Amino acid sequence: MNISPYDIGGTRASWSKMSNITAEWYEILQSWHMELFLIPTAVFTALALVANPLLLACILFSRALRQETRYLLLANTLLADTVFLAINLANLACNSLAVWMTRPLCGLVTAASVTAYCSSILTITLMAADTYAAVRWPLHYRNRLPPSRTRKILAAVWLAAAMYPVSLMIVMEVVEEGVPWRQAVCLVLLSLSSMGEEMMVGLHMYFFICAALCTALIVYCYARLYAVTKTSGIWQSRYSRARVTLLSHAVMLLLYFGPGLVFTVELVLFRRSSVSRDVSVWINTVNMSVLMPLPRACAPFLYGLRYREVYYTLLALFHRRRLSQVTVA
Repeated sequence: MNISPYDIGGTRASWSKMSNITAEWYEILQSWHMELFLIPTAVFTALALVANPLLLACILFSRALRQETRYLLLANTLLADTVFLAINLANLACNSLAVWMTRPLCGLVTAASVTAYCSSILTITLMAADTYAAVRWPLHYRNRLPPSRTRKILAAVWLAAAMYPVSLMIVMEVVEEGVPWRQAVCLVLLSLSSMGEEMMVGLHMYFFICAALCTALIVYCYARLYAVTKTSGIWQSRYSRARVTLLSHAVMLLLYFGPGLVFTVELVLFRRSSVSRDVSVWINTVNMSVLMPLPRACAPFLYGLRYREVYYTLLALFHRRRLSQVTVA
């Protein structure tokens, strides 16, 4: 029976093969000086890590904002983005410095990254559904979605986002039967590509079904919103708030979903021997360093600050702080 070097639970030689791939990956990173991609990653992460905690504080410390479903959904998106960006930056920095990771630690990093990414995607989908429900059923909206129910939904979102990656991590640890393995780089692509063919089929189905369902729900909600509100006159002006809001949401959704599509292509190309390893390294580095952090750096400004209540709460917070400093002086 032939064992693929990517089959889970294979021989020590198979994991030696994967360890060699990670070492080769690191050499390519160094030869092309791809550590320079840490610069845009650090900039995008810094922007988000400054803006997201401020917006989270505005929402969580304001009783009025905590009672609104849309702000709780926004807070969960910002939280998931913050977790993803912190893990992603730390992981990319470790890869650039050749910090060798044990297999369980890399699996934990992989599971946490996928969970945070999926949580933000699911929450953005719920934000579109929430907007549609608020416009479509304004009289029953608050009764159907009280804050307590919204918190339960968000807990279910995190559970659903974590279920598949955590299950994969547990299965990989159990099936590997304690084979010792350390790697030069830890990437979600390499971790998932080390699975067998049957599990890869399940992985592609998981990504495809989730992406199809989220996309279909978002398109349906915004299409129905336009159909319901097209006679109200809010779309007549070329630069109306409704048009600008829809355009900003469309751009953000494209930026959020695009890297996931690129990652799916990466999985396919990585397992083809005809594709140069340099090509895989370049695509993955650009995707992880630029495409994935970019929408998360833009989200607090295009999503959070477009809500007037959040913006005014933030201004009031800085105004009170300035007054207190003047009083103390």
